Amino acid sequence: MRWEPPRVALLWCPDWPVTAAAQSAKVLVDAPIALISGGIVHASSAAARVEGIRRGLRLREAQAMHPDLVVLDYDAALDNRAFEPIITALEALVPGVQVLRPGLCAVQVRGAARYYGGELPAGLFLTGRADDEGAGGARVGIADGIFTADQAARRTGAQGNDRVHVVQTGHSADFLAPLGIGLLDDQQGPVGAAAIVTLLRRLGIRTLGDFAGLPADDVTSRFGPPGARLHALASGRDSWPVTPRTPPQDLDVMIDFEPALDRVDQVAFGVRAMAERFILDVTAAKLVCTAIRVELDSDSGELSERVWLHPRSFTPGDVVDRVRWQLQGSGEVGLSSGITRVRVSPEAVDAIGNHESGLWGQGPDERIHHGLSRVQSMLGHGAVLMPGVGGGRTLHERQQFVAWGDRLVGDRPAGQPWPGQLPTPLPGTVFSPRHPVHVFSRTGAAVAVDERGALSAPPVSFSATGTQARTLTAWAGPWPIDERWWSEDATSSWRFQAVDDTGCAWLLVLDAGGWWAEARYD
Repeated sequence: MRWEPPRVALLWCPDWPVTAAAQSAKVLVDAPIALISGGIVHASSAAARVEGIRRGLRLREAQAMHPDLVVLDYDAALDNRAFEPIITALEALVPGVQVLRPGLCAVQVRGAARYYGGELPAGLFLTGRADDEGAGGARVGIADGIFTADQAARRTGAQGNDRVHVVQTGHSADFLAPLGIGLLDDQQGPVGAAAIVTLLRRLGIRTLGDFAGLPADDVTSRFGPPGARLHALASGRDSWPVTPRTPPQDLDVMIDFEPALDRVDQVAFGVRAMAERFILDVTAAKLVCTAIRVELDSDSGELSERVWLHPRSFTPGDVVDRVRWQLQGSGEVGLSSGITRVRVSPEAVDAIGNHESGLWGQGPDERIHHGLSRVQSMLGHGAVLMPGVGGGRTLHERQQFVAWGDRLVGDRPAGQPWPGQLPTPLPGTVFSPRHPVHVFSRTGAAVAVDERGALSAPPVSFSATGTQARTLTAWAGPWPIDERWWSEDATSSWRFQAVDDTGCAWLLVLDAGGWWAEARYD
C-alpha cells in the first residue's frame, strides 16, 4: 500500500510573545521591545533586533544598545491566554487544530483546500482570520508533514500571497535539501538530536540534503531510532499526525451594563446572578474553582484585571465579594468611571472530589474557613491576614502578611539566596518593635564593636531599660550584616546570639542606633 503523506497547514505568528505582551501593555508592536525573564532577554521585537538585541542578552546590555528600549516581563500564561481567541477563530474555519505552542498551530488542510478552492486560498483565509484576532502578520506553510510545513512558514513573505508558502506534494525533500542541518536541533527532533547534529557537522554534513542522501539502514545502525527519525525528517518523510486538541469547555461568564454603573453596590448586585450561574457551570463540569480572573471594563476604556485565589473553592458569594473588593481598589488602583462590563473566568480548577466537605459538614477547618470568610466579607479583603515567612536578611524583613485566601507573593521571594540570612532554627518569638537593651562588660562599660568586628570587651550581661540585668553564660558573634553598601542608604549591623543564666537564648543586634533584642529562642 502506497504511503500518503499528511498535508498540513501550519500557521505561524512571528514574535508572538512580543505581540501578546505588547497588546496587554498597550504598547505599539513596532516599538523596540524586549521581554525579560530572570534578567535575560527572552524575546525581542523586530525593531529591537535591528539594534542587535537578541535572545539571551542581559538586560543591562540590551538597554545600553537602545536607551529607549521598552522592557516588559515575559509571562508564559499571557502567551497562552492571548492565543486562545485565535485558536477558537481558526476552529470555526477548519476543524481539528493542534496547538504546538503559543503562536504556532497546525491543521490538516485537505478538507479546507476542497472547501476554499485550493491550498493557497485556504492558507490566505487562515492568515486573514488570524489577523482579525490580533495575530499581527500571521504566515502559513503548507507541505507534507508538520516539520516541512514549519520550515515553509518561516520562509514566507510579509505581504499578499507571499504570506503563504505551498510545498507541492512529493517535493518536500527537494525543498528541505538546501536547508542547514541545524534545523533538526529544534523542538521537532527527538531526544538526543543535539548530539547527533553535532556529530553530523563533524563528519562534514552541513545540509538536510546531505543527511537525506545517506542510506537509511546505515543511519539507523549508527544512530539508532533517534537518528532514523531525524533522517526521515530530513528526507521529507514526516509521519507525525496532526492531533487536534479537545476544545476546553467555556466556563467564562460576562455581563454588560447599559448605562454604565458607578456605584459598587449596584455592580455587586448586578453580578450576583452571573456568579451563581458561573459556579453552577463549574460544578456541572465536576470541577471546583480555586482561582478566578476578574476583568472590569469602564466607560472610559480602562481595564482592571486581577487573579483572586481561594483557600478552598469559590462559592457565588465569594465571587461577588471579589468583584466588590476589586471595585473598591483592594490592591489596585480603582477605576475612574462607570463600569460597563464584568467578566469572570476560571484561572485554576480542580476535581470536585478533592474538595468534598467532611462527612457531616462540620470539620474544624471548615468552621474556621467559613468564620474567617464571613469576617472578610463584612470588613474587606485585607481585614483577615495570615502570617508567612518570606525572603530577606533580617527577621523583620522575612515577616509577611497576606490576605486570607491569597498566595504569599512579594518583592522578597523566600526561594532566592539571601546572604547574611539567619540560618535555621529560627527564633520562636520575634519582637515587634525590637526591644532596646544595654550590653555590659565585666567592668560595667557598654560593649562596642569596631570597624574590623573586634569587641571592646566580652559581654557578660544585658538588660532592658529599667529592668534587672541578665547574666550571660554563653555568647557567639559578632556576624556582620552590610546591606546596600554601594548606595547612600547603606546600613551596617552586627548580630549576636547569647544565652542567659536562666537558659533562655536571645538574638541581639548592634547597629547605629545601639543594642536591640530582636528575638528570643523559646
